[in-house]
Amino acid sequence: MTELARPTAKRLQRPSWRDSRLVAGVLLVLVAATLGAKAVASADDRVPVWAAAADLVVGDRVDAASFTRVDVLLADGSVPYLSADAPAPTGSFVVRDVRAGELVPASAVGSPTDVDVRRVTVRADSASTAGLARGSRVDVFVTPKAATGGDAEPPRTTRLIEAAGVAAVSTTTGGLGANATTSVQLYVPAATVQDLVEAVDGDAKLTLVPVAGSVGGGGA
Repeated sequence: MTELARPTAKRLQRPSWRDSRLVAGVLLVLVAATLGAKAVASADDRVPVWAAAADLVVGDRVDAASFTRVDVLLADGSVPYLSADAPAPTGSFVVRDVRAGELVPASAVGSPTDVDVRRVTVRADSASTAGLARGSRVDVFVTPKAATGGDAEPPRTTRLIEAAGVAAVSTTTGGLGANATTSVQLYVPAATVQDLVEAVDGDAKLTLVPVAGSVGGGGA
């Protein structure tokens, strides 16, 4: 009888650079390392800037609580924002509105001479001030007190101020069923302060109409 050939065991061969699986593995490692390096580099490109800690209104004086530091990645040619590499510019003034959480443009702060508004407190009925909050913008309408006498013409309502900034709102409930009144601190253009004070002293009725798109002003 013919003796059957004995099978010989195949020895494992060392991997060769020509092995496609080895090449693919090396490429995957290189790609992962490259992506990781890019991610680290991108993180290192972030810069510290100041963001508004609350709604900032034109005329506000900047203090330590006005800003909060955030680290962001800014695109080339983006708006120059206020760098947090330097301390917050306390003592300066806000010269344009900035919403809470927004990055603060460098052009949004300036000196007292850059601000042309004055803070004036007025009173208005609660219906007129419903929904108002700090940062709202309102048009101020004035209705003079009606003159006495049967031949007197009814007072004419006029818009005295456009888009005045609201600095603060405080409501006081009247007693014995009296209507609630609201004190509103407004940033008023310096040129109209006297007219507004005269209207208040003359017991004129003030109506505050929210500007569409502002805080508490509703949609456009």
